[in-house]
Amino acid sequence: MDNKKLPISIQSFEKIIKNNCIYVDKTDYIFNLVHDVSQFFLSRPRRFGKSLLLSTLRAYWEGRKELFTGLKIEKLEENNPDAWQQYPVFYFDFNGKNYKTQNALEEMLASHLCGWEEEYEIDGNYKSIEERFQNLLIKASKKAKKGCVVLVDEYDKPLLDVIDDKDMQEHNKAVFRGFFSNLKKCDDYLQFVFIAGVTKFHKVSIFSDLNQLNDISLNKDYAGICGITEQELEKFFEKEISILASEQDLSMDECKRKLKVTYDGYRFHPMAEGVYNPYSLLMTFYMREFKKYWFETGTPTFLVDAIRSNNFDVRRFSNKTIYATDSALQDYSGDTLSLTSLLYQSGYLTIADYNKRLSRYTLCFPNEEVKYGLLNSMMPSYVHGATEANGLDIFTLEDYAENGNLEGIRNLLTALFARITYTTKEVVFEHYFQSIIYIVFTLLGEYALCEMHTFNGRIDCKVETGNFIYLFEFKRDDSAESALKQIEDNDYELPFVADSRKVYKIGVSFDSKKRILAEWKVAE
Repeated sequence: MDNKKLPISIQSFEKIIKNNCIYVDKTDYIFNLVHDVSQFFLSRPRRFGKSLLLSTLRAYWEGRKELFTGLKIEKLEENNPDAWQQYPVFYFDFNGKNYKTQNALEEMLASHLCGWEEEYEIDGNYKSIEERFQNLLIKASKKAKKGCVVLVDEYDKPLLDVIDDKDMQEHNKAVFRGFFSNLKKCDDYLQFVFIAGVTKFHKVSIFSDLNQLNDISLNKDYAGICGITEQELEKFFEKEISILASEQDLSMDECKRKLKVTYDGYRFHPMAEGVYNPYSLLMTFYMREFKKYWFETGTPTFLVDAIRSNNFDVRRFSNKTIYATDSALQDYSGDTLSLTSLLYQSGYLTIADYNKRLSRYTLCFPNEEVKYGLLNSMMPSYVHGATEANGLDIFTLEDYAENGNLEGIRNLLTALFARITYTTKEVVFEHYFQSIIYIVFTLLGEYALCEMHTFNGRIDCKVETGNFIYLFEFKRDDSAESALKQIEDNDYELPFVADSRKVYKIGVSFDSKKRILAEWKVAE
């Protein structure tokens, strides 16, 4: 274990094994899958291990027993005389291609078929790619005297790439429907089918015909099939945790706690153990620094625009008031945008709780990487032109708070709210007002807590530094005096009377008509 390498950006099971890399042994899941009679579908966020899972399945069905030496499945299969046989495997990988050009999807499918038709000496001169695929499955199965194995990785990329082009998306859906409907027509010639992606396009796409697929995305038994559990982290990465702790001047326990709050928290069943983001963990161990690695590999521009255009109350990301049903978590039509479904399936929300009586999930941010990464990305969209160059940034606000610079805090907030464009509709100003307060103060991290509950109410925001405590109450179209009076009438400062730090009670008033910070009143 000590000499094993970190498998950075390696999605090939064979390459991981042959290059003596750390492999988190998930082959007991493989065993359960391949001995089932179902055809499977799995939804997981990007860079979460789906490609490695499919690569491992491919190696199993190709009979590559030598690659599984010492892994769980070797022992599980030791008394099975039918194990490790070679089957015809057809692996579709839709990564690495731009599907925004005309017929790009058909070209990708035809390219796969040409290679396999040559391998099985099949004449591919048929009217359509659908007929060619059907013919391939039948001929390959008969030649091998075994069922075929079909593995599909990132099936939804040709649909997500053209999400802003409805005509192209409908075209690609139709191509998929025709092509993959063969998985139902040719069931007698199939041994195993596994389709993976980020989202599940329900009814309007391939799943309208493939109703035989067993969706294990929310199945408790497969909740840990991708990602890394706490137990796996400690078993396979003890050396890496120790090195990281030393580099960051942390104890082992402190380092584990930091890893947990930063990268753990994804839950794919309400009763299942949470899992860590595998890409972020590997990059953290490799770089020996805590950063937003997963978040920075994808630009969530579409998500940010969708959150903003839907007037979504961003405070709900943290206060556990985002709810969803089973169908909402598993399905995404692609026609009527389900923001909650998309945020969950993309990995920006996860399961926090489940109400059996109401059959309702509660969702929230999975961890700090996602929370601060998404809010950072949202800041420019909500506050135009806010940058470090002009001092309208979180670091400047943090410095003002650290130094007790009340005038600086006021001026920064005044400037931020002055940047809410006048083209924004009047009816959504309250949404912007609330969103900017939440985003700005949440980005202060451990310094701040928005909507803090006290014994006598809920204060809008509390900010703590080494020497100061700030208690904010914000009012829209009301006086700063009224805001300050609410702090004092509800004794919001009582929890801090024994604290040696200086407490500032700050009432802030915003004028929605003028779109400005209108009044500011402070009491100590």
